[in-house]
This record gives sequence, structure tokens and C-alpha cells, in this order.
Amino acid sequence: MDLKKGDALAAAQIAGILAAKQTPALIPLTHPLPLSSVDVNFRWDRNVLVVQTDVQTNAATGVEMEALVGAAIAALTIYDMVKSLERGIRIESIRLIEKTGGKSGVWKASR
Repeated sequence: MDLKKGDALAAAQIAGILAAKQTPALIPLTHPLPLSSVDVNFRWDRNVLVVQTDVQTNAATGVEMEALVGAAIAALTIYDMVKSLERGIRIESIRLIEKTGGKSGVWKASR
């Protein structure tokens, strides 16, 4: 997705990874975690761009906040880069899809 500012998806991917790593600086009372991987991926579902973030750690806690922050910032980066083409774009439905590990174990969203 090349635009005046550059490749929106590449910029959003980098922004999402950086944001996941900075979650403790952005969300009060979250604590730094050693992240072993952060993946930010995009796919089109009809005319909707879906942003999906997968975060992993070896720590004994969940990283759902890191994944959610990464997805939100990736989406905001895309908005910033395409707003000159279309001011009416919307960011909708940021949600947790699946969580494993931590004290609560496995959790999956109902579709």
C-alpha cells in the first residue's frame, strides 16, 4: 500500500511492533515483559483491512495488553497514512481473539 508518505502496511507493522514493546510506558500499571516475538499481520476481508497481532513471551504471564496495544497503534498508523485519501475511514472492533498461558490458562473468543 504505497502512498505519499510511503508504504502504509510496512510502517504500520513497525509501529505495531514498537508499540507492543512500549506497552508499560503507555498503559498505567502494566509491567515490562520480555517479549520473545511480536508479529503484526494484515489481511483484507472484503473491503475491510484486518490487523492481527500475535505476541509471545516466556514469562509466566499473559501478553494480551501488548497484543492489543500493537494492533491499535498499527491501525492508527494506517489511518494517519491514508487519511489524505479518505477522511471517512474508521477503526473498529479491537478485541482479544485468543490467549494462552498466564494464571488464567487458555481463553478463546467466541466467533
